[in-house]
Amino acid sequence: MTGQRFIMSTIADMLAGGLAAPHEMFLDLGDCRIKVMSNSPELLAELDSYFGAFVAGPGSADLTLTALEAASPSVPLDLIVKTPDPGKDKIKEEYADLPGGRLVRKVLTGMVFLFGQDVNLAVGPCLENPNQIVNFVNNRYIEYKLNQGCLLGHSAAVAHLRDGRMRGLALAGFSGAGKSTLAMHVMSRGALFVSNDRLLVRENGAGLSMFGVAKLPRINPGTALNNPDLHSVVPDDDRQRFQDMEGDDLWELEHKYDVFLDKCFGEGRFVLSAPMHGLVVLNWKRGAGETAIRFVKAAERPDLLPAFMKAAGLFYLPPDNPGGAGDWSDPGLAPYTALLSRCDLVEITGGVDFDRAADFCLEYLLHG
Repeated sequence: MTGQRFIMSTIADMLAGGLAAPHEMFLDLGDCRIKVMSNSPELLAELDSYFGAFVAGPGSADLTLTALEAASPSVPLDLIVKTPDPGKDKIKEEYADLPGGRLVRKVLTGMVFLFGQDVNLAVGPCLENPNQIVNFVNNRYIEYKLNQGCLLGHSAAVAHLRDGRMRGLALAGFSGAGKSTLAMHVMSRGALFVSNDRLLVRENGAGLSMFGVAKLPRINPGTALNNPDLHSVVPDDDRQRFQDMEGDDLWELEHKYDVFLDKCFGEGRFVLSAPMHGLVVLNWKRGAGETAIRFVKAAERPDLLPAFMKAAGLFYLPPDNPGGAGDWSDPGLAPYTALLSRCDLVEITGGVDFDRAADFCLEYLLHG
């Protein structure tokens, strides 16, 4: 065992406190199989329900992750407070960079995550915070794809399969633009769902391939109330209250619901990979007049690309610098410009019109 692996294993043993993980499940995320081990069958049942069609039978795995239900562990390290993202003020995480890995502690929940050198460990009140285990699984997958040469996008994505030919479209936008809402409208027109908020993209020789993250879309009440396919998402007790709200207030409301796609749209509508033929950037505003849709060039519109660009963040360790202090892996503008020059780039401006935008997206998916 190398020195780095020894350090990581020693810290993992300290955090686990002798707890074993006798239960397991497997996820098949396309070219990546993940084995999840736990001491809590209840947690695995939660994950089974959440990941749905991506749950697989036993077999080999590319990644192994252990989630231990326990009290919040004490951390034998000096932790650094992660500065909140721009526009935020709440401190959510503390971390320590280690030889060969990183430890992250969630301030609000006490969950602790250790990763690096083939160690992927979550310890703490997992059953109270299953969403953090879902995110940890998906972050391990994101790291796996980034290490294959993908770039990370802050984007939803949809696709359409017709006569054996699949076309895909990424949907990005500046804060609050409604990319998830647009994705749901395009799904209501027959599209497949690829991803909600994170998208991994790489060149494939002939163009671009995109890979989604196995996370359910999360929508605000206004999205559900204005799409009949999403009727079941909002509980009856909440529905009347939201229906009585003014349009602007409903638009601004942050009250998220998970969309279980199989229940709303039918089985088999969530895929995790597709060719990426285009990127739509929502650069519109409510009340800004008639909606306009135009094709532009990535190299000529660098102002649009930050809507798609996404640094990998605290849960990514680059293979050439594992444990590098403060390395959040933001590759900068140039790689995104080069990548997005390989597909169509569409800007939608003016006022918000989801029906018109969704009609355009479907027509693009069907005919290009």
